Amino acid sequence: MTDTNVSTSATEYSIDELARVAGTTVRNVRAYQDRGILPPPERRGRNGIYTNAHLARLRMIGQLLARGYSIANIGELVVAWEQGQDLSQLLGLESAITSPWSDETPTYHDAMELLSLFGAKITQEEILKAANLGVIQFTGDGSRFMVPSPRLLNVGIQLVSLGLPLGELLRIIEGVRGNVERVANMFVEVIAQIIDTYGKENMPPREETAHLADLIWKMRPLADIAVDAEVARAMEKAIGKYFGERLEAIMEHLKHKDTANN
Repeated sequence: MTDTNVSTSATEYSIDELARVAGTTVRNVRAYQDRGILPPPERRGRNGIYTNAHLARLRMIGQLLARGYSIANIGELVVAWEQGQDLSQLLGLESAITSPWSDETPTYHDAMELLSLFGAKITQEEILKAANLGVIQFTGDGSRFMVPSPRLLNVGIQLVSLGLPLGELLRIIEGVRGNVERVANMFVEVIAQIIDTYGKENMPPREETAHLADLIWKMRPLADIAVDAEVARAMEKAIGKYFGERLEAIMEHLKHKDTANN
């Protein structure tokens, strides 16, 4: 069953939801707040409301920790920002760079629901392949799984119901993933070139921060449009080639048949 405790809002989270989506713990979220490296939530009565700005900051903290920085180092970085920049502008740039690209909210399902979604013929190999691709992510106890992209899952369910073997679908996703990641890296390189104009160790000057954030926000939907347009063009070309070859083969067969009959 779908987890009804997960918020359907793409911009608001409880502390439990925020920790779950960010891949951390409630304890860490509270610790980061206590250390001053994560802004406090908006208070609505007894409830603390977090947004995608908090999610972006959590992901940035995770990236810095993964690179070997300590909580103290990250705290010093935040203090340096506050002293040298208009923090609201800097956080706007941070949000533009690190905010989730998709507005999807992950969903949670019982592990046994996998069988009802894709049918009893699903194999262990296919389940492991889906997990390796990140289509599904098993939770700690193994009894439930998270779906980071419900839209992708829904498309997969529909394609399998139309007769596409699940194994072939996963193979297609793997192929698309590699190509899309190369395109994404190219877009990131363009963004990096813009920011690195001021040097890799320097923050952009205050007067440029808001401009850079606005530029990056505008690039986001344009990247989506460019990828969609190229996928459409490639599909049209591939389908045209396939049916063109089949039509040519049919015409050739008919021509030989007429010659034999004569």
